[in-house]
Amino acid sequence: MDNQPRVCIFSSCLVDLLFPNVGKAMVQVLERLGCKTFLPEKQVCCGQPTYNSGYAKGSLKTFKNEIDALLSIDADYIVGPTGSCVFMIKEYAGILADDPVYGPRAKKLADKIYEFSQFIYRVLGVIDCGAELNATITVHRSCHMTRLLGERTAPFVLLDHVKGIKRVPLHNVQLCCGFGGTFSAKEPELSTAMVQDKVKNIMDTKADILVGMETSCLMNIAGYMNRHGDHIKVMHIAEVLNHDVDPSRIKYIKDTNEPVVPANGEGVF
Repeated sequence: MDNQPRVCIFSSCLVDLLFPNVGKAMVQVLERLGCKTFLPEKQVCCGQPTYNSGYAKGSLKTFKNEIDALLSIDADYIVGPTGSCVFMIKEYAGILADDPVYGPRAKKLADKIYEFSQFIYRVLGVIDCGAELNATITVHRSCHMTRLLGERTAPFVLLDHVKGIKRVPLHNVQLCCGFGGTFSAKEPELSTAMVQDKVKNIMDTKADILVGMETSCLMNIAGYMNRHGDHIKVMHIAEVLNHDVDPSRIKYIKDTNEPVVPANGEGVF
C-alpha cells in the first residue's frame, strides 16, 4: 500500500512484560487499517512511577532513554496502548524544556504520540474496525486518559460500532479504580476500598465483559475480582477491536453521516 502511515509502537512496561497479547492485538489492528508498524527494542519504561513518586531528577535518565528509543524510528506517529503512559511522554516536553538537546526532541515526541483508540478515531478517521463480539460489555474509563490526556469518547465510539456488542453504562464511571501505580502500594487500605466500590458497580451491570483502555487498571480490577470470586471476563480495547474481524466492514468517518464526537463528550469530568 502506498503512503502507509509509519507508526512507531510504544509498548509500555505492563504490555511488554505481562500482557503481550494486548500489544499483538494493537499491532494487528493498526496494520489491518493500513499502517506500517515498527517496535524500537531499546524502549523500557516511560518513567511515570518514579516521577510521580517525587524522584524527578532520578527519572531524567529514563525519560531520555525513552525519547531516544521512540525517535530512533523515522515514523509519522507513535501509538501506545495506555493513556497514562502516553500522557507521561507528552509531559517530557515541559519537564525537559530547558535542556538544549532533549527539549526539542521531547517536543517532537509529544507532537507525534497518541493513545491507541484516539489514534484510530481521530487520526486515521476510522469509526468501525470491522470487529464482532456478541456480548454485553461495560467500560472502565481510566483517570489519566480522560482527565489528563483529555480523551473521553474515542474508545466508546469505536466500541459502539463493534458488531454484536451491547454496552451497559457503568455507575460512577468517572471514579478511579484505586490502582494509581505506586498509590496502591503506598495507600493499600484506601486503594482496596476504591477497587471494591469499582468492582461492585461492575458486577451490578451484569455485563459479560469488562473493557478498559489501561492494562494497569484492568490488572488491578481483575486481581481483586479473582481474589474475591467475582468472575467476569476482562479485555483491553485492542483485543475487542481485533476480535472476529471482517475487513470488508471497516468503515471510515468520511464515508458516513456520523459527526466526529468531541473528546470531552463522554461524562462531565
